[in-house]
Amino acid sequence: MNLKLTNFSTIIILNKNQEQTQAIRVRTRHLKRIKHYIATIVLVIIALAGSVIYLNTKNSESEQEKQQLLSQIATLKSKLPAAEAAALTSASEKNTAQTYIQSIQQKLQKINDYLRKRGLKGFSTKDIGGDNTADTKISDNEKYSLYDEYLGRLLNSVAFTPMGYPRLSSITSAFGYRTNPFDSEDAELHPGVDFKGAKGDPVRVTADGRVIFTGWKGGYGNCIIVQHKNDFQTLYGHLSHINVEEGQQVKTGDVVGKVGSTGRTTGPHLHYEVRKNGKPVNPAKFLTLNN
Repeated sequence: MNLKLTNFSTIIILNKNQEQTQAIRVRTRHLKRIKHYIATIVLVIIALAGSVIYLNTKNSESEQEKQQLLSQIATLKSKLPAAEAAALTSASEKNTAQTYIQSIQQKLQKINDYLRKRGLKGFSTKDIGGDNTADTKISDNEKYSLYDEYLGRLLNSVAFTPMGYPRLSSITSAFGYRTNPFDSEDAELHPGVDFKGAKGDPVRVTADGRVIFTGWKGGYGNCIIVQHKNDFQTLYGHLSHINVEEGQQVKTGDVVGKVGSTGRTTGPHLHYEVRKNGKPVNPAKFLTLNN
């Protein structure tokens, strides 16, 4: 079916830059209804704006109700009977105390790891908590906090203090004055302890530290010196092989060398020294925790 031309209107668009015009034919009835279209769009925008305002108002009211409820809960808690308040406090302290116990057990486990690497028996991590006698004046939280602080210091000391055995074997010569093995008529100061061993047996460092010397050192033969914190040094002598280099960081239990008979010695063994501020001290004091 053909449409009459009177059913259409022509809209002319002028392009100023190109000085050209374009003509668009639109149904005349659409032009007559343009006011209705515009009014519909305006109403939709107004409705959306109203919805946004309404939702914001509701959110604000909900937040106010929440704050009022929290205030009421706080007021009710303040009015709890003393016995109930004490029970709540006790439960809170118990939970905190359990947290301290777990922290203590973790530190003891680390200490045990250090001790086992040195050939020592570790601490038990069971039944920790101390005595709860009537004479106790501090709360569980305070008591376990003190334990936690003490064990933290102990853990640091154990990590960097030479303890235990560089080699799990019997001692063949102790620290102190002894008969010179090369001259029975003379006496000499033995500044360390000797551990029995065969050539090639592993030698382990007894604390975390840094290697400050490797190589030949007079009567010690092939020797390693490790610097630890707390002004301690350890020396490992008569080695057949050195596994580390100067400046290397070592951890407790690392194999730093092998037993040998280099230097002034009558046979394969490990000479081990502990030095404090550069002076030899009796290593027997550091072999167990009971000395």
